[in-house]
Amino acid sequence: MRDKLPDMIELMVVCTESGMGINAAIARISREMARTSPDLAQEFYLSSLEMRAGASRVEALRNLALRTRLDEMDDLVSMLVQADRFGTGLAQSLRVHSDMMRSRRSQRAEELAAKIPVKMVLPLGLFIFPTLFIVVLGPAIIQLVEVLKDKF
Repeated sequence: MRDKLPDMIELMVVCTESGMGINAAIARISREMARTSPDLAQEFYLSSLEMRAGASRVEALRNLALRTRLDEMDDLVSMLVQADRFGTGLAQSLRVHSDMMRSRRSQRAEELAAKIPVKMVLPLGLFIFPTLFIVVLGPAIIQLVEVLKDKF
């Protein structure tokens, strides 16, 4: 869900820029993303149902954050609540938030990539290097044993 959230926010940006309200945008993106990210789409759909059932937008969004238990979702909900409360431009706020989430995703990927060499030390030391030494030094050891056998 964490990886698909920036894509869903981009769809929300497109919907809000085209004139949809946030409630309609949430309902629309939950239908559109059902195939690519079913878990996240279902959570947004449940929020849409809560809003249609009479819950306030803030309450439905906070329930969404509680259900998903993602820090990124908490940030998104806080941003949506603040944009709703202070009347700021929703599309621009979503665009900035989406860019920030994409940069976080790339930083997480870079962090994981930086950890790979450390994780590869043990397998290389135990499996690859001994095999390589046997292959490289094996013929030389056999010749050394034959030469020393002839002298003694």
